[in-house]
Amino acid sequence: MQTSALPDLAHTDTTTMHWLATAAAMAAVVAAAGLLQPGTAASASTTPHRTAAQHGTATVAPPDPDRAVFPLKCDGTGHTVAKQVPGDLDGDGRPETVAVVHCTAGLGTPPSGVYVLTQGSGATPRIVATLVDPAQKMSVGDFTVRDGVVAATLLGYSSSDIPSCCPDQQEKVTWQWQNGAFVRSSQSDDATDGSV
Repeated sequence: MQTSALPDLAHTDTTTMHWLATAAAMAAVVAAAGLLQPGTAASASTTPHRTAAQHGTATVAPPDPDRAVFPLKCDGTGHTVAKQVPGDLDGDGRPETVAVVHCTAGLGTPPSGVYVLTQGSGATPRIVATLVDPAQKMSVGDFTVRDGVVAATLLGYSSSDIPSCCPDQQEKVTWQWQNGAFVRSSQSDDATDGSV
């Protein structure tokens, strides 16, 4: 019998403790690898308001109102997107965005426009409907989009003597896509209690 020229490898004998230490080390490596994923995994989970497209094959981001061009005359002050809610309003599987927009103002309550945006062929969303025109001198209180229905509380003024800070009329309205157009319905008549 010939003896080996290699050193004795007694430390290669496996024990339960050896396997537990190996398993713990592997678990730590797997956990660390999960934390060090490329940025694409994190950005996909943090992208807001993705909606499944038709047949569930892809997701489509709703139009970004910050990229839209609104028909407001703000005399150089710029505009503010006060509220925005995405939703599939026409049932085509692609989201639209409903945006409440007004001119930027230091004092008072500037009149709002409520616009429905769809994604155009480029990066700029298209306005496909104006639900409230700023020329109506209304502002928007509560605002939701649910199950294809846009609901809002419109705030207005009974006369030009009412200060712009304090609308004295309100109307709850909804819009729903029917037969190729948004149909407006009123949920209640004007309330003149002064509370908003």
